[in-house]
Amino acid sequence: MTDAIAHRSVARLDTQKPKNGLVSRYWLLATLVFMVAVFAFLRPQLVDSSNIATILRSSALTAIMILGLTWVIAAGKIDVSFMHVAALGNMTTAYLLASGHGWLVAGLAGVSVGAIAGLFNGLLVAVMRLQPLIVTIATGGICASIAAALGKGTSIRIADPGPLGDFIFTNIGPVPVIAIAVAVLYALSWYAQEKLTFGHYIFATAQSEAAVDQAGVSVRNLLMLLFVFSGVMSALTGVLLAASLSSGQPMIGSSYFIDGLTAVLLGGMMLRIGKPNVLGTTTAILILAVLVSGSALLGWADYQRQIIKGILLLIGVTVAMRAVNGRQSQHPEAS
Repeated sequence: MTDAIAHRSVARLDTQKPKNGLVSRYWLLATLVFMVAVFAFLRPQLVDSSNIATILRSSALTAIMILGLTWVIAAGKIDVSFMHVAALGNMTTAYLLASGHGWLVAGLAGVSVGAIAGLFNGLLVAVMRLQPLIVTIATGGICASIAAALGKGTSIRIADPGPLGDFIFTNIGPVPVIAIAVAVLYALSWYAQEKLTFGHYIFATAQSEAAVDQAGVSVRNLLMLLFVFSGVMSALTGVLLAASLSSGQPMIGSSYFIDGLTAVLLGGMMLRIGKPNVLGTTTAILILAVLVSGSALLGWADYQRQIIKGILLLIGVTVAMRAVNGRQSQHPEAS
C-alpha cells in the first residue's frame, strides 16, 4: 500500500502537464525553421548538400557528447566535466594508437576512461553527497591534466582514422551515416525518457529525491548510473573526434563547454518547459549549428557568435530556474 502511494507520488511529480500551449512548447522548433529560412535566403549556400552534411555531422558529435549531460541536469544535478572527459577519451585513444595498438583496444580504452570518470563523479555526488558543481569542476581539471600529460602538452597525430573514420564520413545522400545513427539513438532515448518509468524517475528526482526513494528506487544508484552514462558518452565523442580529426588534441573539449550547456538548458524550453529533455536538446543543437554555419557564411566574427550563444545560455538558465521555483512553490513538500 505504501509502495503504491509512493509510486503515485512520483508519477504526479513527473506527469503534471504544462499549462503552456502548443506554441509555447514548440516555439524552439519554430525558431530553428525560421533561422534556416533567413540564413538560406541571405546565403543559399547554407542548404547546399555538402553544407547540410557538415552541419549534421558536427551536430551528431555534439549530440552524443551531451546526451548524458541532458539527463544529469534533468535529474537536478550538473556535470561540467563532460568536455574534459571527452578530451581524455580523445587523447587516450590517440596515445594508444600511436603506441601501436589497434582501434578496438584504443577505442575501448578511450570509452573506459569516461566510465571511470563518470563513476568517480557519481560516487562523490550520490554517495558522499558532495556538491556536483564543485566535484565535476575538480574531476574535469584532473581529466584535462591527464589528457595534456599523455601528449606532453601537444597533439598526437593518428596515421589511420580506421573504421570509425569511414563511419563518420560516409553519407547516404546528403545525410551522414553518423547523423542517422544518432537520430536512432535519440529516438530510443526519447522513448526511455517519455514512455518508461526510468524517464519518470529521472525527472522526479529533480523534484523530490525522497519520493523516488520511497517508491523503491535508489536515488543513489540512479544518479551514479546517470553520471557514468554522461562520462561514457563524452568519452565516446572523444574517440570519434580522434577518428574525425586524425589526431588527439588535449584542448579539444573546450569549444564544447558553452555549446553543451546552452543546448541542454535552451532545450529545456521545449516540450517539458524548464526540464531538459532529448527532443529539446536535439533542436537546440541544430539551432547552434545553423547559427555557426550561417554566421560564418555571412562573415560574422567569432566573438559575435559567442555573444549570441551567451545570451541563449542566459535565457535557458533563466527559464530553467523560473520553472524550478514555480514547481517548488506549487509543491513545497517535494523540495
